[in-house]
Amino acid sequence: MDYAGIRNLPALFFERAETFGDRPFLWRKQNDAWHSLTWREVADSVTALALGLRAAGIKRGDRVTLVSESRPEWLIADLAIMSVGAISVPAYTTNTVADHQHVLSDSGSVAALVSTPALAETLLPAAGQTPDTQTIISIEPLTKTIPDSIRCLAWDDVLANGRAAGGDLDQDIAAIERTSTCCLIYTSGTSGKPKGVMLSHGAILCNCMGAYHFLHDLPGFEQETEIFLSFLPLSHSYEHSAGQFFPISIGAQIY
Repeated sequence: MDYAGIRNLPALFFERAETFGDRPFLWRKQNDAWHSLTWREVADSVTALALGLRAAGIKRGDRVTLVSESRPEWLIADLAIMSVGAISVPAYTTNTVADHQHVLSDSGSVAALVSTPALAETLLPAAGQTPDTQTIISIEPLTKTIPDSIRCLAWDDVLANGRAAGGDLDQDIAAIERTSTCCLIYTSGTSGKPKGVMLSHGAILCNCMGAYHFLHDLPGFEQETEIFLSFLPLSHSYEHSAGQFFPISIGAQIY
């Protein structure tokens, strides 16, 4: 893997997806059985969601908060946000209403993705109090009353809108520099209000390169055959790099 030659994180992912095609990539457990999504299936979903975000008005430089437990949709959303040149803002699932309001307002998020009705319980009131945040995209149907100031879109509808809109992401991805900010990851807040750390595409790619050089001489380490267990929250900077983008870079499977 030529880490130094990769322009940005979406370019890394789509190159890997083109290489590995129908091989299994993401695994989730449903009804006591493991089910996989292939690289091609994930790439198709990332593309559809990115085009759907663009159709919904998300543009380059916009910040989009992501509130979800670790699941395949987390990775798909993270990459889709980045693929249109927007900036992903991971948020902890343990955040209070006040925590979410701080992250939304401090980052200037224009939209937020949320996975479940339970997590929306604290996100929706915060979004209703944050003028910049005008759109919520829900992975699962929401049961709580939506604030009047918020436009709520269903995940499946955004995917369908993206597929209907058509087009591609080539120009969007080509315009992303290694020095461009890819995400804002907020500190824990144990020493004052959480601070958003601006991470560039190149910074995470360099972390992946360092991990590869550290691991590739270990006995038994083989690219394309490794299996990762995602156990930390993907909103955590370590899991985001070491549990998501590093496995992507070496063609590993993630459970």
